[in-house]
Amino acid sequence: MARKPPSRFLYRDGVGNAALIAGIVAVVCAFIPFVGDFIAVPAGVVAVVAGWVGLGRDVDGTASNGREAVIGAALGGVALFTVFLTFATSSL
Repeated sequence: MARKPPSRFLYRDGVGNAALIAGIVAVVCAFIPFVGDFIAVPAGVVAVVAGWVGLGRDVDGTASNGREAVIGAALGGVALFTVFLTFATSSL
């Protein structure tokens, strides 16, 4: 008797959702002077790492929200770049 393949929709979608939420928080906080930098950098790093893990789970077939993981990682990268750019221009 043939084995049934594992279901693609498991409860492993939390990392992709976390990446999206952290990316949104990071981008919003990246444009707040001074205090936003302390929130945007950790949230951006979390978004990039969680997006990477979420995309890996989507490729493995254990998650179904690879799009959200990639968008969250991209938003986290944009936030980190924005914070770096504003820091570099303000320290001149």
